[in-house]
Order: sequence, then structure tokens, then C-alpha cells
Amino acid sequence: MSNTLEVSGLTKQYRDFALQDISFVLPKGYIMGYVGQNGAGKTTTLSLIAHLIRADVGLCTIDGMTYEKQPVQYREAIGYIGDKDDFVPDFTVRDVRAVCRDFYPTFRADEFDALVRRWKLPEKKKIKSFSRGMKVKLMFAAVLCRDTSLLILDEATNGLDPVVRREILELLQDYISDGERSILFSTHILSDLEQIADYIFFLHNGKKVFCETKEELQEEYLLAKGSLPELGADAKKCLLGVRGTDVGFEALIRTDDAACLPKECVLEKPTVDQIVVHLIQEMEG
Repeated sequence: MSNTLEVSGLTKQYRDFALQDISFVLPKGYIMGYVGQNGAGKTTTLSLIAHLIRADVGLCTIDGMTYEKQPVQYREAIGYIGDKDDFVPDFTVRDVRAVCRDFYPTFRADEFDALVRRWKLPEKKKIKSFSRGMKVKLMFAAVLCRDTSLLILDEATNGLDPVVRREILELLQDYISDGERSILFSTHILSDLEQIADYIFFLHNGKKVFCETKEELQEEYLLAKGSLPELGADAKKCLLGVRGTDVGFEALIRTDDAACLPKECVLEKPTVDQIVVHLIQEMEG
């Protein structure tokens, strides 16, 4: 299996924060969810990969290319959508189309126009009058109509209503359907990753916690519910991120440790959101 993206030892030091030795690979044809709390280093990582900022240490390759040796081809291989748009406020959709046509040789205006019509984006209104959702749609239209290998999304679906978000998720699955392209997707809407992600990378305080397939992750843990007074000391030690509820507790437990719980406890398959939330609670104590 060949990789779209390879990240090795990525490190960036700021005065009050450090991204430390981040390494992972993203195979062709797959989607990786990049998750963690605000301030964990997600945007820093994605900006380093896109070469919006420079790393202190580390190397990124896309389809075997590095920015240092092939800067133009490296950047053309990336489609990047962040949580803020970079459009000139007085531009219109027509202006965006003209700029994309001039700057990107692979830009397909007919596909761009089809998405503009599909999402009912006004051609003549200035972008500064657009809602957040309209701006996001325009960013996706501009990026999805180019030949790229890696789509980097940094909270890009913020501000979209559920119907349009579902439409975007379908477009993302179409994007990787040829098995040659991949997506690195950072989002707080973990239910989106539940639907489309193949891999989950969890970052906490600038450090890698894990990088696993979604299936492996959900087989590794169970969600336990029950009454704390019924648990012995050994069972309590196995619980991760214990949270009190109206009827007892909810916590994560490794599947291999589940046998230590009394039969009164209820065990369920956790969602990605539940795994991440309980692990954060455990680490922050």
C-alpha cells in the first residue's frame, strides 16, 4: 500500500507550546481524522504539512515529494480549507473563478460552476456579504475542482447546517473514491469522523496519544456503565475517564480489562467521540 502523506518527527517550538515529534502515514484512498482539544496542536500540524509555517525539525512528503525539493508541485498537490476564508472581501464568485483559472492549471471551471449552482451561491454579490456557510461552500467548490492528492481540512465544516454537511461528507468520499487521493480532517464534530474516517490520530498537549484505524480503536475500548459502590478496588483502577451520571457512572475500559467488572455493569461499543472525551478526562485527571 502506497502513501499519500508521510510525516516524520514534526516538531515546532513556541514560547508557551511545543508540538513534539509527530509522525504518521496516511495511505492513498483513506481519510484520517485528526482530533484533540483546542490548543492541542492540530492547526499547527496541518499548517506545517501545508507549509504555511516552517517546522523546527521534521519532514513531510506528499506522493514522495518534499517541499524543499519540489515546492511548486508539493503545494499544488494540496487542497487546504481552514476555519477562516482567505477571500478578498470585495470579490465575487466570478472573481474567484477567474483567479482559480489563472493560478491553477488543473482548475475545472465547469465543475466549479456546477457546485456554485448546486449550492445556490450568488454570482454577483460580494463575498463580504456571504454567510459563514456560503463562504465554506465556495471554498470547497474552489478546491474540489482542482487536481490534488491531499485534502487538508481544519475545522472546515464549521457553520454548515446538517444537510449541507452531509452533502460535503458525500463529496469527500467521492474525492477519495479513485484510491489515489487522501484526506486529513481536523474537526470538533466527531460524528462526522464516525461516518467517514478510516484512521483516527489523537493529539494531546502537542504529543501523539495514538494513531489507529477506527475499527481497531473501537475494538480496543468498551464503554462501561454501572454503580461505583458495586466495584472493587481492582475494577476501579481499570476505569478511564470516570464521569458521574444520575444513575451511577460512565467510563471507558480496555476490552482486555472488561472481565474485572461485575456482571451488573453494562458494556457498550463506544463512539469515537466517547473514546476521545473519556481519554481527555483521564489524562487531565
